[in-house]
Amino acid sequence: MDLFVAIFTGTIVAATPLIFAALGELVVEKSGVLNLGIEGMMLVGAAFAFWAVVAGLPMPLAILSGALAGAGASLLFGVLALTFLTNQYAAGLALAIFGSGVSAFLGRNFGSAPIEALKPIHVPFLSDLPLVGPLFFRFDPLVYLALAMFLAISWFLYRAKGGLVLRTVGESPETAHAIGYRVVKIRYMAVVFGGLMAGLAGAYLSVAYTPLWVENMTAGKGWISLALVVFATWRPLRVLIGAWLFGGMTILQLQGQALGLAVPSELLSALPYFATIVVLVIISRNRQMLALHFPASLARPFRPAS
Repeated sequence: MDLFVAIFTGTIVAATPLIFAALGELVVEKSGVLNLGIEGMMLVGAAFAFWAVVAGLPMPLAILSGALAGAGASLLFGVLALTFLTNQYAAGLALAIFGSGVSAFLGRNFGSAPIEALKPIHVPFLSDLPLVGPLFFRFDPLVYLALAMFLAISWFLYRAKGGLVLRTVGESPETAHAIGYRVVKIRYMAVVFGGLMAGLAGAYLSVAYTPLWVENMTAGKGWISLALVVFATWRPLRVLIGAWLFGGMTILQLQGQALGLAVPSELLSALPYFATIVVLVIISRNRQMLALHFPASLARPFRPAS
């Protein structure tokens, strides 16, 4: 039972940064924009949040600093892709490289000393219940915020007028423009929101998940978040499930190493990424499923008619 609790709680925690980043990218892609720079935005968010904690700022301000740093990095992408209409693939890759460099520059003086991690919430009586307490009531605030963001984004996309407008922009920006919506402004808002979520994911990595500065600490999680959006066929619930699956694979490989399984540690470490590739290959064979929720104008530049 202790092993089950450890795997379950570890899965939820490991999935949290993926939920933030993938949900943010989902909103961006629903607007018709493809931002490949999630890895860079997460690293910038992680570096700024860690720096804020080292500088003595309260934890909420440190997390906010990381989120705003990610939003600022995404705004740079927005200027390139939406104003100057540069190739979105190239601009996103440039952002990923830029974020890696900026985080390495900021982190060169952080050292290897750990910081005090974000503390779990203690709910009186509920947190002390056997089994139920550790399974549901002993997580840090950002775990619960990730679940709240899933509910909010799901409601926004499919129940709110703003979500309908966003999806219309992603499907046919010409039509949205013709009926009076400011397509570029809406896409800018989506891009900045996606950066905010990626920065929040990075902040979670550096102040909660691994409260110790490690260069390139995202370890590919930004690319996995991109893959999760495709895995989910652009549906929020599937993003959540996909993040939990990947988080579970990550924890299982760690548990396997801890139990001393007679399997090379390198192979166990590659297991979550291998599972992601297999799932994506299987999904990509079903073109009808991919096309069902695929934003028709994804990565296509739009210039308003003068």
